[in-house]
Amino acid sequence: MGELVPGGNQALPDGALTIRVPGPFDLSALITGEDGKVAGDGDFVFFNQPTAPGARLDGDTVTLRPGALRPGAARVTLVVSPADPGTPLGRLPAPVLSVLDERGSPLARFAPPRPARETVLLLAEVYRRGGGWKVRAIGQGYADGLAGVARDFGVDVADDGAAAPASPASVPPMPLAPPAPPPAAPAPVDGASRQALDAVNAARARAGAAPVALDGRLTAAAEAHAREMAAHGALALESPDGTSLFHRIAAHGYRPLTIAEHIVSGPRTPREFVDYCLEGAERRGPFHDPALVHLGIGRADGPTTGDVYWTAVWARPFTPDGLLRLASEVIALTNAERAAARLAPLAPDPRLTAASQAHSDDMVARDFYSHTGPEGHQPWDRARAAGATHRGIGENIACGQRSPEEVVRGWMNSPGHRANILKPDFTHIGVGHATGSRAGTYWTQVFGAV
Repeated sequence: MGELVPGGNQALPDGALTIRVPGPFDLSALITGEDGKVAGDGDFVFFNQPTAPGARLDGDTVTLRPGALRPGAARVTLVVSPADPGTPLGRLPAPVLSVLDERGSPLARFAPPRPARETVLLLAEVYRRGGGWKVRAIGQGYADGLAGVARDFGVDVADDGAAAPASPASVPPMPLAPPAPPPAAPAPVDGASRQALDAVNAARARAGAAPVALDGRLTAAAEAHAREMAAHGALALESPDGTSLFHRIAAHGYRPLTIAEHIVSGPRTPREFVDYCLEGAERRGPFHDPALVHLGIGRADGPTTGDVYWTAVWARPFTPDGLLRLASEVIALTNAERAAARLAPLAPDPRLTAASQAHSDDMVARDFYSHTGPEGHQPWDRARAAGATHRGIGENIACGQRSPEEVVRGWMNSPGHRANILKPDFTHIGVGHATGSRAGTYWTQVFGAV
């Protein structure tokens, strides 16, 4: 294993890389071209947007597949910031970055000089050189916060624009209990599927959650994805051709409201697969989640290595009432944060809701992630098109979060998004949510000031 010093570099092998920075930090990655700029907001991988082509963030770890990065990508910059945004890095343990190969063997380690008052550290970069990739240690402190780093790399951080006052509006009241989901599509149940389903539902019973049913559409999508991973010998939510697991779910005719997934290699039997998932706190989450009612499981053997690849997809199907309930949960959690800051609650506005939902739907349908639409439209343009005439508009977006709690927590942990949620001038809100595309879930909040 190579010990890097600032400015030092080391060649990397082909294949996936695991990059870890343990400790009380938020790890982020910025994917840029030769010009050092992102191609769009989707090139910023952080807690509020944990996936991009070729990169996935999971807690203190970024899994990087350089060959699967978006076209034109030449560099991935690894950034750390305090998990508590108000704490300077100098008051925390010194961050240490480790790079491992796809087998988990250590390749490089970098312990930078201890920061002082800086709030962000550009830790290292993985960059293309000739036909291969290298890692270079940086260790550069940055005092302008994560939002400042993002802006300098070309990420669009939206605030609010101007418009005129609007009258208060409301949305229909929520039903007291969620409606029953549509039934699962029939799925062939072979011996392996039955073993997996029985083990899954036994775990759910122990957790007090209702059993899930196998769904044929989810099963077909999971099997196709497992075969694709086996064919390429790599775990990934997205194939080298850009097709994600969520594209496959849509192609097989299932429209989820909520979704979760497991992408695993190693276990040989259904029982071993379930036992592995139950070992980790995050992995076992879907086994306990009562909102999830359908399941699809796929298994495939690698053609040359003999490795076993698994895909499990958990979901609740879309219903209009379900979407209304999900949006209401986001609003309730947002207003709880405002109440804790002694601010007035935000009132739901159907025009802002329409603008939010249209943007989430558009990001899924046209496979982009940005405050700026493909035609250059901004949040206030979309609000105006939906009939909103508020004098001030703000927007938060996020992708990859699987629940209202997760997305609001991510927004509150991000200074720019938190500022929108806690802006005293805002009086109204709309929330949109859509599933599909690359990240699986796309969330939008649009705020209005009378």
